[in-house]
Order: sequence, then C-alpha cells, then structure tokens
Amino acid sequence: MLNNTQTYSDMWQTCLDQIKARTSAEEFEKWFQPIIPLEFDGTTLRLKVPNESYVRQIEKNYIPFLKPIISQLYGQQTRLHYAVPRATAPAVPVAADADTTAISRFNTQTNTANIKNPFVIPGLKKIIIDPQLNPNLTFATFIEGECNRLARSAGMSVAVNPGNNPFNPLYIYGDSGLGKTHIVQSIGHEVRQRHPELQVLYVSMNKFQAQFQTAYKNGEIPDFIHFYQMIDVLIIDDIQELTGKTGTQNAFFNIFNHLQLAGKQLILTSDKPPVELKDIEQRLLTRFKWGLSAQLNTPDYETKLKIIRAKAQKLGAQITDDVVAYLADNISANVREIEGALSSLVANASFLGRKITTSLAKEILKVYVKLYQKEVTIDHIIEVVCEYLNLDFARFNSTERTREIAQARQIAMYLAKQHTKAPLTTIGSAIGGRNHATVLHSCKAVSNLIETDKAFRRQVEEIEKIVLTQ
Repeated sequence: MLNNTQTYSDMWQTCLDQIKARTSAEEFEKWFQPIIPLEFDGTTLRLKVPNESYVRQIEKNYIPFLKPIISQLYGQQTRLHYAVPRATAPAVPVAADADTTAISRFNTQTNTANIKNPFVIPGLKKIIIDPQLNPNLTFATFIEGECNRLARSAGMSVAVNPGNNPFNPLYIYGDSGLGKTHIVQSIGHEVRQRHPELQVLYVSMNKFQAQFQTAYKNGEIPDFIHFYQMIDVLIIDDIQELTGKTGTQNAFFNIFNHLQLAGKQLILTSDKPPVELKDIEQRLLTRFKWGLSAQLNTPDYETKLKIIRAKAQKLGAQITDDVVAYLADNISANVREIEGALSSLVANASFLGRKITTSLAKEILKVYVKLYQKEVTIDHIIEVVCEYLNLDFARFNSTERTREIAQARQIAMYLAKQHTKAPLTTIGSAIGGRNHATVLHSCKAVSNLIETDKAFRRQVEEIEKIVLTQ
C-alpha cells in the first residue's frame, strides 16, 4: 500500500490534467477540482467527495472517458471507492469497468420528479420524452437526388450507428425549403425504429431558446441543461438562431460537450455552413466542424421530376409527362415552392372542373414562372455593374487594385449576397477569385458607405434596380 500522500496527489494531479482537457472549465471546477485523493492500495483508489451528488454525477456522466484515464495511470484492475463525509452515508464502491453511461443509468431511476422535462408526456410518472417528430417526414417520403445524396447517405449512416460514426455532429445546411427538416426528422424516425431504447429529440433552436429563457427566469438552468444531457440523439434545427445569444450559447456548449463525451449523437441544421455563421463563439464553431458538413442544393432537373411525380401521387392527381416536364422546366425553385405550385395547380383544376394540361399549367402558374425565370445570377450582376460603371470585364476580373476596380467588385459582391442564393465562397470565387472573408469585408464596407454617403447610396440603388428589372 502506498502511504506517501504526496504520491497520491501527484498521480491524481496527472489524472486531473487529462480530465481538464476533456471537459469544459465549468464542469471541471464544479465536479473534479473539489475531489481529494485519500489512498491507493494497488487495486482500490479511494477518493473523498463533498457529497453524494458528486458520486451520482461521475457515475452518470463521466465514467466513459474517466475509466481509460484511471486504467492508464493506476492499472486496468483499479476500482473507485468514494468517501462521502457524512456519518449516515456509507462510501459507494463503483467498479471502473462498470457500464455507467449517462443516459442509460439515469433512465433506470424512478425518482425523476426533480428533472424539468419540457417534452414530458402528461400522466406518466417515469420520464418518457416525446421526440417531437412529424410522422410524415421519413426516409420513405424523402426524394433522393444529386442535390441531397451526401446528406441522405450520411443521415442513414448516423441512424444505423448513432454516436458511433465519423459524422458527429452531422451538420446539414442549405437554403430554406430544400428539405433540411425532412432529412433530420427522417434520421430521428430511423433511429427510433432501429434503436427503440434510445431517447431521440427534435427541437428548433427558437424553441430551445424560449425554454432557456423560461429556465433562466425560474432559476432552473441546471435542470434545463441536465434534461438535454439525457438525450441520446439530439436534433437541433436552425442552429444559426444562436447568433448573438451568449447565455444560450453557454448552455448549448455544456450540452454539446457532455453529449460528445458520452458518445451521443448530435444533428444540426443551418441555412449556411459553419464558416459563415456570425456572432457565435469560436469554441462552438470549432465543434460544429468536428463531424461532417453536408450541403443541400436546389433540386436538379431529374430530382424535380421525381418530386413533382411523387407529390402529384400524394395529392391523388393524374398529371401527364408533358405537364411534369413543363413544371420542371419552368419552376427553378426549392422543394417547398415546387409543392406549393403543384398544390395550386391541382386545386385550381379541381375547382374549375378542368383537366390538368400544359395550357392550364401555364395559365395557373404564370406567377411562379414569371418569378423564377427572373432569378438573379452572379454573372448578370457583374455584367450590370461593369456596364453601369463603364468598366471593361477584363479589368474588373484582373488583379488590378485601383479604387475604381476595388469598389466595383465590392458592389458586385454586396448585390450578389443580397440577391442570389450563392454561398460566400462561390461569390468570392466568381468575383476576382476572392475568399469568403473578403466577401464579408466587402459587404460590410458597402453597407457602411450606403449609410454615410448619399451619392454612393443612390448609385448602388440604381445598379440594384437594373439588376432586378433587366
């Protein structure tokens, strides 16, 4: 048996250093710094903890990564023995190789009344979480195409092995209406079918933020965080809504860290890639990049055909191939808007008592067709800017850095960001081969000038008007 207290302290300090690297500062200071090593006899490591909550917290939340550290420093056969400084509370021995992952152990407890569950099903004593999934949003109803194949494939891989795959977090991004919510809810349904024992939860960031604010007002932030730490597969929709919300970001960081350490799965959606998110802490942005970022693009022609046929069948409408082709050719929109256009066509045909023909489609959908045939492109913006400012395209696209050329590029970047759906990286590449940071700087510079220089503002407004009307 070792009797040298300094030796215990040195070994435990090495252990603490490794734990500190795997936890947040808040977790480390709260749950590990107060622990005092008492003795180690070659088999049992005795630790003095302030109270029983430390024992429960370590057992539930930290054993998965604590066990390898203990085994490496003290030996594979090491057992933990917690000493609680209360006469009525005996020490609690726990084997280092015990299966004590956070969620599974917590769910076996019957006393869960002290945990606030914003998704509890009324009338049930034991916590059962409503996953908040729409039964219609499954892989069976999701139309796969080149525009979404990567995200769908990664989503299925996650559903087969949640938490035990290279895609954690799985970060799916793209413009509104392209199917982000559909695909992540499909993952949730697939997980529940394959792994019914796992707790799955889908929640929008707006709802998460509202719950956080309520918990803050009621002094229940620890309960709020503990609830989300119980989830096995957490799906957060519209993560970009975290922008500028420092308190919510801190809470989400703790939840994210905990679930990652416990081997749980995180699935996030956003309207932009992590690199383009603003006013979100760097430590969170770094973690968003840990897994896989998969983009959803506007449906290609073949995918649009599949979507139109599938939605028509769902609506019980008989549509000829000519009408399907007409719709695919003339509606350059996202999935949601294609559905809306098709629903409008079917409804009008029903109310007017007419067959769905190409003529009827042209008549009913002329608003959609007119709108999307005028979709603004980066090339169109460059052409208008060069013509308005009387610049040669070769000069505009050269390495020249005169004030005249630089400002023309900045205006083009600003308008491209305002009126196209292209990512910043695409805009920068098309305008002088610049990166996304240059595009952000240019947009900010133009915005500042618009506010302070009336002549410049009028000039940009005139160029913008031509871009949108020609």
